[in-house]
Amino acid sequence: MSSVDLARLQFAATTGIHWLFVILTMGLVPLVAVMHTRAAYTRDPARREVRERMTRFWGQLYVVNYAVGIVTGLVMEFQFGLSWSGLSKFAGNVFGAPLALETLIAFFAESTFLGMWIFGWGHLRKGTHVTLIWLVALTAYASGYWILVANGFMQHPVGYEVRDGVAYLTDFGALLTNPSTLVALAHLTLAALTTGGVFVAGISAWHFVRGTEEADLFRGSLRLGTWVAMLASFFVIVVGDMQLPVIRRTQPMKAAVLDDHGVAALRQQLVERYGPGDYVPPQGWMHLSTDVMTIIGNTVSTVTFVAVFLLWKDLLVRWRPLAHLMTALIPFPFVASVGGWVVREVGRQPWLVYGRLKVEDALSPVSRASLAVSCALFIAVFMGLTVTNWTLIARFARRGPVATQLGATEPLAADVPGEAGEKRTLPAF
Repeated sequence: MSSVDLARLQFAATTGIHWLFVILTMGLVPLVAVMHTRAAYTRDPARREVRERMTRFWGQLYVVNYAVGIVTGLVMEFQFGLSWSGLSKFAGNVFGAPLALETLIAFFAESTFLGMWIFGWGHLRKGTHVTLIWLVALTAYASGYWILVANGFMQHPVGYEVRDGVAYLTDFGALLTNPSTLVALAHLTLAALTTGGVFVAGISAWHFVRGTEEADLFRGSLRLGTWVAMLASFFVIVVGDMQLPVIRRTQPMKAAVLDDHGVAALRQQLVERYGPGDYVPPQGWMHLSTDVMTIIGNTVSTVTFVAVFLLWKDLLVRWRPLAHLMTALIPFPFVASVGGWVVREVGRQPWLVYGRLKVEDALSPVSRASLAVSCALFIAVFMGLTVTNWTLIARFARRGPVATQLGATEPLAADVPGEAGEKRTLPAF
């Protein structure tokens, strides 16, 4: 493999693995926020207790995924300088600010709000506590938006001028309202909600198949997850189709490959405009990824549509084949979302910044051997973190609410009495 191929493999592997954490984080946190809101404002004590335990159970799975995922995210901030110094040199003045804002939001604001929510059980007013989890959700999507602002510039550069071979930002508003960014944000949001909904519904269905004493808790989770997955999976297909006009206008070669029409004519036009070179992205990867997305999207939409009707009188959990299918669906939205990123990124080739900077021109002056070693190490570490994450998630999910520690309390050493002679407690998680 060439140095360019190794650098691309390293970035694709690490970013793709990191994305598996991100999409579950973004998909699960709104559902946890809804659960917590319903729990906080339910008057019936028995129903409130069930909904509170539901919030803690799913919240613990969210926290595990977030904690491990943030480690993988740390590496992303260094990828540009490690292998793609040419990109930083050319476009750093433009998307340096969005990436800095993403870092501040993800690693400071979001983490702070999440920490306050984790340790706020039993210590904060219910309104304040609920507000915190909604702030976690808001900052999660704000973080995703700023990443897409930077990526949108790479897809369709706007609001800049080039001086001495370096891009300088001239219109911040144009950068923020880049059509490539906005349509991708809508698609990403719905894909994340689909993933979160299928995750919640699938685990809930598994507990019913297995036989659970927490029927009320998992019945509520199953209903919420199935409805969210059904609605989001339908609209993600609609918004996906809405991206095509934007792609045709901003990246005609990507559109030509997707449509399988006009590739030869466009190739000639690009050669005349930019000089000799291969301006056609890998068509096999494009078609495969598009087919995978389409098949999975239609399958999830159809299954969840049927499942919504079978929620009536618990028909879904009584019909075991469909309950098994709901559980089996859990990994598929992850696969589809990775396929979406393959279409978005591979379809831009050979450009790193479309029409301005080629991939080969952005590569750092690093030896092939160094790239091979770093690529192998990064992939090994990321795979280890992925296995750790899903092992923990599977363990906590399998044990159910009984093993939930989020929001639980435990006595201090020797049950130290408080001021009123009562035992003092601290958050255990």
